Amino acid sequence: MKIKHLILALAASSTLGAGIAFAADTYKIDPSHTYPSFEADHMGISVWRGKFKKTEGTVTLDRQKKTGTIDITVFTDSIDFGHDGMNAHAKKDDIFDVAKFPTATFKAKSIKFTGDVPTSAEGEFTLHGVTKPLTLTINKFKCIEHPMNKREVCGADVSGTFQRSDFGITKGLPAFSPEVKLAIQVEAVKQ
Repeated sequence: MKIKHLILALAASSTLGAGIAFAADTYKIDPSHTYPSFEADHMGISVWRGKFKKTEGTVTLDRQKKTGTIDITVFTDSIDFGHDGMNAHAKKDDIFDVAKFPTATFKAKSIKFTGDVPTSAEGEFTLHGVTKPLTLTINKFKCIEHPMNKREVCGADVSGTFQRSDFGITKGLPAFSPEVKLAIQVEAVKQ
C-alpha cells in the first residue's frame, strides 16, 4: 500500500501526471469494530461506563488537502452499561428517550491534521433532539491493508467531553456528573 501511494505521489508531481486531481477517499464505518463509549462520575464514589453497540456512517479524508468530513449515526437503543436494569432505565423518557430520539449523530465538516495525521474533528453533535458544537480529539490514527479482505482499513482512538445537561439530559443531577467523557474506538473500510 505504501508503494502504491508513493507511485501516485510521483505521478502527480511528474509532467505526465501534472493534470491529475486526487479525490478524497471514503471510508465506511465497520460497526463490528466501532463502539462509542462514555463515562460519568457517580457521587464521587465510582465512575459509570457504558457504550453504544450499534453505529453506522462514513468518513472522508483528503490527505493531499489535509481535510475531511465525518457523518456518524449512533442508535441510542443499543446502549449497554453491562447492567440490564440500567440499560432499560436509560432507554426511558427521563434519560435517552429512545422512542422519541432513536439516534444521536456527529457531523463534522472539518478535520484538522498535524503533518499527515488527522488529530481533531470539529462538528455538530445531536443528542436528545439538541444540536451543539463538539470537538473530538483523535488521539491515535492508523491505516493498514487489512490482511483478510485486502482493503485499506483505518482505525482511530477518539476522545471528547460534553455537558449532558446542555442536551436536556438532567436525570440524577447533581449525583451523576453533568460532564460526560467520550472514548470512541472506530474502524472504517475504504470504499
